[in-house]
Amino acid sequence: MLSADVSSIIGNNLQEIHREIADACQRTGRSPQSVRLVAVTKYAEWSWVEALSSLHRVFGENRPQQLAERQSLMPTTEWHLIGQLQRNKVPLICGRTTLIHSVDSVKLLQSLADTARARNLVLRILLQVNVSGETSKSGFSARELQDHWTEILQHSTGLQIEGLMTLAPESDDPEQVRPVFHSLAELRDQLVADRETVRCGLKLPELSMGMSGDFVTAIEEGATLIRIGSRLFDGLQPAGN
Repeated sequence: MLSADVSSIIGNNLQEIHREIADACQRTGRSPQSVRLVAVTKYAEWSWVEALSSLHRVFGENRPQQLAERQSLMPTTEWHLIGQLQRNKVPLICGRTTLIHSVDSVKLLQSLADTARARNLVLRILLQVNVSGETSKSGFSARELQDHWTEILQHSTGLQIEGLMTLAPESDDPEQVRPVFHSLAELRDQLVADRETVRCGLKLPELSMGMSGDFVTAIEEGATLIRIGSRLFDGLQPAGN
């Protein structure tokens, strides 16, 4: 497929996604500028990523190694880590990512804070919450996050906690996952009102939730960051197919 064709297909997909974002925001009385699209490039060929980079600048990678490699090729692009992060990979991605969506334990939080202080960095992070309670998903439970909130704030020197992230269960019906998104927004509001949060001056403005199949519902429930991959590259065929 010619590069011009790739760019045209991606451009049309991106335009349609932005239209759906605008429609969802209009229904809920929000500005479209209050929602940012994180383009997930985990399965995207490099030529597709390059084509998208001329139209969009916020990318998300699941794997720390791939984020590090691609960030070195596109250093002016905004890269987010949206996948699971092991503590031994913390040094690899520090300084390479604008926002880490997947901080799922106090131990990982401490590793990030230690590395940030050692490198004189401030790392922007989101706390991952397993709202659905699925054993296949990592993250704090809502109760665990609330119970450890003071400890988390105490160990966050060098970190800037921007908000929360969740992964919804897979479903063909976005309405089935609406309660998950609603619960994450409610939890964020509860934490914002917490006395320790107020004392620290945290606002927790970000809610990272919603993917290709359910991002409209997520926006209606307050998402500020939506993680979209397959919808952006719909209609493209990998090389050799």
